[in-house]
Amino acid sequence: MKLLITGVHGFVGTNLVQALSADNTIYGLDIVAPMTDGVRFTFSWDFLEKPNEIPEVDAIIHLAGKAHDTKNQSAADVYFKVNTELTKKIYDYYLKSKAKKFIFFSSVKAAADRVEGEYVDENVVPSPKGPYGESKIAAEDYIRSKEDERIKQGKETYILRPCMIHGPGNKGNLNLLYGVVKKGIPWPLGAFENKRTFTSIDNLCFIIKGLLAKDIESGIYNINDDEALSTNDLIEEICKSLGKKPRIWKLPKGLMNGMAMVGGLLHLPLNPERLQKLTENYVSSNAKIKKALGVDKLPVDAREGLKVTLKSFK
Repeated sequence: MKLLITGVHGFVGTNLVQALSADNTIYGLDIVAPMTDGVRFTFSWDFLEKPNEIPEVDAIIHLAGKAHDTKNQSAADVYFKVNTELTKKIYDYYLKSKAKKFIFFSSVKAAADRVEGEYVDENVVPSPKGPYGESKIAAEDYIRSKEDERIKQGKETYILRPCMIHGPGNKGNLNLLYGVVKKGIPWPLGAFENKRTFTSIDNLCFIIKGLLAKDIESGIYNINDDEALSTNDLIEEICKSLGKKPRIWKLPKGLMNGMAMVGGLLHLPLNPERLQKLTENYVSSNAKIKKALGVDKLPVDAREGLKVTLKSFK
């Protein structure tokens, strides 16, 4: 197939290129345009306004977006300019093109900032909190507003809501956690017993390949590994990768919440939002995407995928 990937030089884009370039011709759309193995050419966003400048493709994968800033230093309008307006721009281009499939990377945070109950699935009524989730759900809403036009043209659109994606090249909160443990600093949040689902990049690439190759119904799909892990599980796996003995302290929750409040005021690494992200229960169900792909289990176990990521940090 011929593919156009926005944000192609980012973390997810780089891994997708490695997974897809052997069997597909890949073009990029990005704000940077380095020469990269597997990418035929990278266009700037301005090229969308130039008829016939970008080759016709079979599918578009829209990765470009403003990531969640846990330091709360990004203005709200930045999220909407990038996550919402760029999505509108590329989706309008898709509807006018000959491409037959569009894959949009939204986020579980577009559906729910917190999980009420055992897990969150695609039937949840969206209730995002903050500009990141709100800008993502606004993009989803725009895509859904074009449903009649999409159906009339016989095109398929997939809105993916992944949990935190990790893998080689990842530069998110998992790196920060790794750095803390590597320095020998005890983990003080052991009292928070939680369960979270993550998304290994290998499972994500497997799902994307399936969406491109198979006749899958348009819709919203949660994306995550099969197994849920706790933050304490993460600490233990990090320690194993470093050859260290886990140092997990179960300090009172009230004390840690208070320290996070102070950290938020002083712009320290531990703030209320990061504390929530590290300790909350957030389990997502991937039953719908597995049923659509016709699989009972994703190829990479959650712990095995985590080990690959941690190994890359060395």
